[in-house]
Amino acid sequence: MPKKRPVVWVAIADGEHARVVAPTAVRHQFATRIAIDSVTAHKRAAELGGDRPGRVFESATTARHAVVPKNDPHELAKRKFVSEVARTLNEHAQQNAFDRLVLVAPSRTLHDLREELGPQAAAKVVGMVAKDLTGVKDNELPPHLAEWWVPPPGEFP
Repeated sequence: MPKKRPVVWVAIADGEHARVVAPTAVRHQFATRIAIDSVTAHKRAAELGGDRPGRVFESATTARHAVVPKNDPHELAKRKFVSEVARTLNEHAQQNAFDRLVLVAPSRTLHDLREELGPQAAAKVVGMVAKDLTGVKDNELPPHLAEWWVPPPGEFP
């Protein structure tokens, strides 16, 4: 009885864009299965954070100082986006849409994404690459991801 070819998904993400690619039947090629883009990717900080920081008076003088926000609105938006990507991967892991998962993202995003994965998705992670490949087209991915291209049963790599 022939073995079933494991379904490998490669999640490629940064703080604003993500896509899931999977190996195709064509040798060492990948095709996009899911694409997710942040709706806040190109917004200004003022649009993300509401109104301007408040001002405080200096007790010794009449000088005023702007209160520095405790969190960067862009960083918060990126983390929220990474959580959305992880949620999508978690849902598909629960549906057994893939057998193996490879995470590809810049170091900080990779860490955040890994932390957000649920137990089912995390158990399927077989590799991680700390690179930003979001701008790389599907047909240019093989040199970066060839190690995770799984040949169909009966075909030798």
